Amino acid sequence: MTVTIIRDCTIFDGHDVLDGRSVVVEGERIVDLPDNGASVSADQVIEGNGRMLMPGLIDAHYHAYTPSYDFYGIDRMPVPLLTSHAAKLLTGALQRGFTTVRDAAGADIGLWLSLEEGLIEGPRLFYSGKAITQTGGHGDMRRRDYIEPCGCAYSGALTQTVDGVDEMRRAVREEFRKGAHQIKVFISGGVSTANAPLWMPHFSSEELRCAVEEAEKRRSYVMAHCHTDHGAKQCLEVGIRSIEHGSEVHEHTAQRIAEAGVFVVPTLSAGHNIATYGSELGLPASALVKVKEVQESALKSLETNVRAGVKLGLGADLHGHRFHERQAMELVLRAEVQPPIDVLRSATSINGELVQMKGELGVVAEGAYADLILVDGDPLADLSMLLEPQENMPLVMKGGRVIRNTL
Repeated sequence: MTVTIIRDCTIFDGHDVLDGRSVVVEGERIVDLPDNGASVSADQVIEGNGRMLMPGLIDAHYHAYTPSYDFYGIDRMPVPLLTSHAAKLLTGALQRGFTTVRDAAGADIGLWLSLEEGLIEGPRLFYSGKAITQTGGHGDMRRRDYIEPCGCAYSGALTQTVDGVDEMRRAVREEFRKGAHQIKVFISGGVSTANAPLWMPHFSSEELRCAVEEAEKRRSYVMAHCHTDHGAKQCLEVGIRSIEHGSEVHEHTAQRIAEAGVFVVPTLSAGHNIATYGSELGLPASALVKVKEVQESALKSLETNVRAGVKLGLGADLHGHRFHERQAMELVLRAEVQPPIDVLRSATSINGELVQMKGELGVVAEGAYADLILVDGDPLADLSMLLEPQENMPLVMKGGRVIRNTL
């Protein structure tokens, strides 16, 4: 088994900073973090020369199957074309130092196997299968101004409609049968589709409890698209583990979220992109109105969650090749509220715990997977350096295998 040592680094280990250390990698995993003066026999030596070594970044709200903002068109795109787009997006994510992503709608066993078997060069993938929405909910990809061929339940490339406890149980069981790592549901309206106002609740508590119950049987969990405070309270009521977006969480609710140990994954980039480029994206007019509401509340909600001590993950929620290239902008936007070290903790160790890989992903520690990036400069002082990975990230390693080394 190949042994690699990365010598003379300042290490951000996912929690804190360690000076003057090296990292020894054997096979896929880290086996030691010796002091620089220690003598280690290795097959490959990489000189860090004082650079910062840190865990590979984790994007906990990723969309491999959305090459554009035309969600209605994407849901009917030929699968080979959609998969080709996904391959390009995933390869780009890995080159940007995102060694793990958690997909929030559509990614499937075929895409996962393509990554596992090396047919696609990309990050580790945790997928939800088809996200679950109620009829007429945010994820219902049927346009009002088109005549649909039938009035039956909808199932497209990204989402599926489900109504009632029995349908929910069957849908969740089916996604797990197809290998899903977690389940995604929509429990409030959203910005980018026209079917549901932002404030609109989705699903009864009985339907959602059913999803949680089935996920727990698999030792897994449910992640919920949720903008509203009402939705966040419902997540707590039914046992949902991961609140996505959380754009309108109030102080008392945030305190309850923290006490319950539930995660919130803000997605500031999503609103930022729609607000900035909305007229170019072909989104419905309602999206441009709703995004203003979200933009006004999202930073305030983030501040509220920070004060309450909520476990904050990090996800970019990007769509389209153009915007995926700026994946690290999510970290920069978060730094408007949090110190850079806390943002990096969200993108590494906290996200590692979120995807149920605590101590194995998102950390530089003995026994963890050797998913590592080496950076020029100090991201603890300026996270914007991560926006230029080709210039500022000379080493990317995934599972002990060097993906890029320009040292």
